[in-house]
Amino acid sequence: MNERRAAAGLPDCGDELSSGEFLIAPSPDDPDLTRQVSGIDHEGRRTTAYVVAERPLTIFLNDQEVVTAMTVGDHPKLLAVGYLVNQAMLQGDDTLSSVEYDEESEVVVVRTERATDYEEMMRHRIRTSGCAVGTVFGQVMENFEDVTLAPDVRIRTSTLYTLSRKITLQPSLYLKSGAIHGCALCEGERVLLYVEDVGRHNAADKIAGWLWLNRVDASRMLLYTTGRLTSEMVIKTVQMRIPALVSRSGFTAQGVELAEQANLTLVGRVRGRRFLALAGTQRLILDVDPSEVPDDPPASIRKGAAP
Repeated sequence: MNERRAAAGLPDCGDELSSGEFLIAPSPDDPDLTRQVSGIDHEGRRTTAYVVAERPLTIFLNDQEVVTAMTVGDHPKLLAVGYLVNQAMLQGDDTLSSVEYDEESEVVVVRTERATDYEEMMRHRIRTSGCAVGTVFGQVMENFEDVTLAPDVRIRTSTLYTLSRKITLQPSLYLKSGAIHGCALCEGERVLLYVEDVGRHNAADKIAGWLWLNRVDASRMLLYTTGRLTSEMVIKTVQMRIPALVSRSGFTAQGVELAEQANLTLVGRVRGRRFLALAGTQRLILDVDPSEVPDDPPASIRKGAAP
């Protein structure tokens, strides 16, 4: 068994990477993740709607409280570990003693064999544009320039279209209730993980936690997000050594600037046959005629299982 996953109290992965797609997928039918509430619509008719849950999760590293994040509530251990990895508080060679989650108090405690003290680092926080008030620490930005992304990775536009359609058709909390973001870790045309949360940065942290716990090299993978391509999303993608970040949404100027600095391929506004690449365009191989690509499927299809 992977000792990191054992310490986290997670089941052994076994041969997960050689099995089918979506090792982790959204759980729109989980009753703990949404609430059904009543109201009226624009015509004054009584109606009900599902709304996504939002609850606090406090993360400790050993005896030090690090942050309280607002989250949908699933995969709390992955979120906690990934957050600490993306904040450069967990190192690649760290050994975990345990990862303990207390559902009643909504606390995750990550314990390492190495003694840690990040009080000085935590004094230098940078507020970001994350939907649930994301934060990155100064040391992360200081290390940003030291990361080298694989320069020889190539991404076929046919792959972008295939991944976008798979993710769009996948039943999700977004299709059920909205007000949530998703991130998908992709290898070629295969979707390995698709996770959601109230903030896109939380979804990215869950993927970072899975990568770190499973010792998976993501240097030839792709990260797909439903949210904006902001500076924080670029930083987290680079921290995970992923060379390409793709979104159905748009860009911020700082996100594009940091992507260019890191040589990260940044592709946004992926809708049907359309997309826009604003950084790292040398990785793209235009191998399909866009006129042959179908538009996004209608909502009536997207709300069910893929045909």
